[in-house]
Amino acid sequence: MHVIILAGGSGSRLWPISREFYPKQLLKLTDNTSLLQATFERISSFVEPSKIILSTNVELAANVKIQLNKKVIEENVLSEPVSKDTAPAIACSMKFVEKLAKNNDEIVLVVPSDHIIKNISKFADCMKNAENLAKKGYIVTFGVPPVIADTGYGYIETIEDKDVEKINNKAFKVKQFTEKPDKKLAEDYIKSGSHFWNSGMFMFKISTFKEQMSKYMPEIESVLSEIDFDKTTDIPFMSYDKMPNISIDYALMEKSDNIVMLPLESDWKDLGSWEAIYDVKEKDTHGNAIAGKVIAKKCKNSLIFGNSKLVSAIGVNNLVVVETSDAVLVCDKNKTHEVKDVYNDLKKTNNDLYMVHKTVYRPWGYYKCIEQGEGFLTKIIHLSPRQQLSYQMHNHRSEHWVVLSGKAKILLEDKEYVLNPGQSIDIPLKAKHSLQNPFFDDLEIIEVQLGDKLIEEDIIRFKDIYGRENK
Repeated sequence: MHVIILAGGSGSRLWPISREFYPKQLLKLTDNTSLLQATFERISSFVEPSKIILSTNVELAANVKIQLNKKVIEENVLSEPVSKDTAPAIACSMKFVEKLAKNNDEIVLVVPSDHIIKNISKFADCMKNAENLAKKGYIVTFGVPPVIADTGYGYIETIEDKDVEKINNKAFKVKQFTEKPDKKLAEDYIKSGSHFWNSGMFMFKISTFKEQMSKYMPEIESVLSEIDFDKTTDIPFMSYDKMPNISIDYALMEKSDNIVMLPLESDWKDLGSWEAIYDVKEKDTHGNAIAGKVIAKKCKNSLIFGNSKLVSAIGVNNLVVVETSDAVLVCDKNKTHEVKDVYNDLKKTNNDLYMVHKTVYRPWGYYKCIEQGEGFLTKIIHLSPRQQLSYQMHNHRSEHWVVLSGKAKILLEDKEYVLNPGQSIDIPLKAKHSLQNPFFDDLEIIEVQLGDKLIEEDIIRFKDIYGRENK
């Protein structure tokens, strides 16, 4: 079996913690492991790491690789040059799998990277049980028995089918999919006994997917012919940009009559909203889930998350309160699916708060913006041991660096410098330079940028150990 892990989403419903350049799958939301790391460990418990493919985007690829810390084969991380939803991402990944597979009868499992599943052995058993259905030419999806009329999930309506039951007596034929119904319809689905939550996981033979794609997604198939993974694992922008922006549900699953559903016999939680986060968090005696710097008095059934500042709450009930260094979310716990509307409003107005935190994580560490004004920007840069920034230059800004702690190695044009705490250096406009930490202690510096364009796009990379050089 090969497995495709989808790791390119933006996690808009978990704003303000989740941002486009550091979304929920990279975050440690429930324990000391990110959702992506937990997904990879779960899959690698029954599939060889060499057969696991990560589908992400160019902005996240470096962080995906460093989070998995060489557990995944670097060439198996595919980066969309532009986001086009799940149908193009899966189709492109399937073409890459074809190169790895011995024949087109091999099985492929597609899973999201934002689920919590703790009973890994039951999950693995369910995936293995699904293989016989996939080998018979079906597309297999996995349904979760619903416990409440949740309007944040898609639903799968099933019917009994004797031919399907002969292969697996727990499986059903899929009648139709419904995307996020209203409350009354969701309640009717619960009463029917024939509806399941859509887990967003699929399994099929390579040949089955190719046949179904040719039938229902010819516009995607035609673009795929322009992508040649025998020459490079880079996905060309000019080709991929022609792809339609469409999910696999709309492109294929809602059209095909060749789909069966197997109940997922394992615990499962999709962390798609703050209400879902509340559900999995440990509660106090008043039903509050509290994390970070928080003082709560006479509060009930609320999620209160303090990050950079002290959050004090008195007498609130059924609320979600989430604080970051640059944004605060307060909403009714029953309306957390609407957080994506705030995210989309920020995106429409080009407000960077949908995209990045004041603290921005990079493969080498992170930086924090502490002050910005007309013509200047001040950051604290934290460089982890044995890491380095790219060898780069800027066309629109000069920089001044002051070492706060640790020891800095600096390449400036053809010279090398080693600076200790309290020492500083100027980086002139258009000078090639690199900040490095080849030592064993963390390095922190203050960076003051001066110029007319203080943007991340004003970085021209010549050499980069994380593969981000300008093409």
